[in-house]
Amino acid sequence: LGLAMAAATRGYRCVFTIPDKMSQEKIDMLKAYGAEVIVTATDLDHHHPDSYVEVAKRVAAQTPGALYTDQYYNMYNPEAHYLTTGPEIWQATDGMIDSFVTGLGTGGTISGAGKYLKEKAREAGRSVRVVGPDPYGSIYKEAFDKGQWSEPSLYRVEGIGHDFMVGTLDFSVIDEVVNVSDRDSFHMARRLARHEGIFAGGSTGTVFHGALTEARKLGPGKIVVAVICDSGDRYISKCFNDEWMRDMGYFAPDSHLGTVQDLLASQQQQVVFAEPDEPLKNVITHMAELGISQMPMTIGQGDLRMVEELDILRAVAGGEHTLEDEAREIARPLQGQVGPNETLDQVQRIFENDNVAVVVDEGQVTGIINKIDMLEFITQKNRQAA
Repeated sequence: LGLAMAAATRGYRCVFTIPDKMSQEKIDMLKAYGAEVIVTATDLDHHHPDSYVEVAKRVAAQTPGALYTDQYYNMYNPEAHYLTTGPEIWQATDGMIDSFVTGLGTGGTISGAGKYLKEKAREAGRSVRVVGPDPYGSIYKEAFDKGQWSEPSLYRVEGIGHDFMVGTLDFSVIDEVVNVSDRDSFHMARRLARHEGIFAGGSTGTVFHGALTEARKLGPGKIVVAVICDSGDRYISKCFNDEWMRDMGYFAPDSHLGTVQDLLASQQQQVVFAEPDEPLKNVITHMAELGISQMPMTIGQGDLRMVEELDILRAVAGGEHTLEDEAREIARPLQGQVGPNETLDQVQRIFENDNVAVVVDEGQVTGIINKIDMLEFITQKNRQAA
């Protein structure tokens, strides 16, 4: 928005490329300042020629005299927060801040302000924790915890998290990255508006959910500073729209169905993993003995994958592989990921495209839910309510 305003005052042509999960309000605001907006598909890898990143590069290359701003590698971003945001927070808290919580998007705020606050705290003989809430589906938590990450998945919170590492994010100043679900983010944003008079967007909900978790961890008497990322008027059609919240499964269904964790707690089974180097014939044997059709696999640190019986059948029947080949050769990136605190309504949505929902908690597969599991859980709940 700042670029659109600056371009308008100077008479520059300004072109933005954004993924289609962004709100219509954002698009309309940019256009109001005279900017052009190109909308691309959300679920494309950033290297895909039709992703918003590659489209932006292409437009810049084809436009004489154009400047590709590339916010993900603009080091003036964290520098600006080091020079302004950090000092403002330090002064406002009289240097008594205990924890700084803000989202990880480009990483400029947390890297710049976090660096400043840690430096000032060390000079004062104190310490400041820097915490970054991250949506389930983003790669940042896994990247921070393990140095590598598995395939990202779709999440609906805007302007926070990412599917690739950026140059403006400095993990060295961060103490912890915590996952927050879309549902928790949107409900927190609505709670802030209704109970605190703070009208902010879904990413602020992500941050404040993480900030409350941090405050509970530190205990009474501590000062936790959280950053409000965006104004709520850009999300009237999203998290502040009851129909959208209901359509996305973020409303009442969990009150009678429960959460993913509720279902997992009712099961007695444990997740059985396939080993990357075991032959496919062994995987088939395990599946037959356990009565399952897929097995998760961990390759290295944090690379989560799935081996499915249909993939084995296609690979072997098609002659591409033999039963002696290693399972890793046909393992695919995880699809249909869901967090433990998501509603079972969200699991139902995953079933529209995937056979199972894979429960991932802090980078680890903790459960696999199929349609029968869901039906059995609902049946059990109905019996208990009768």
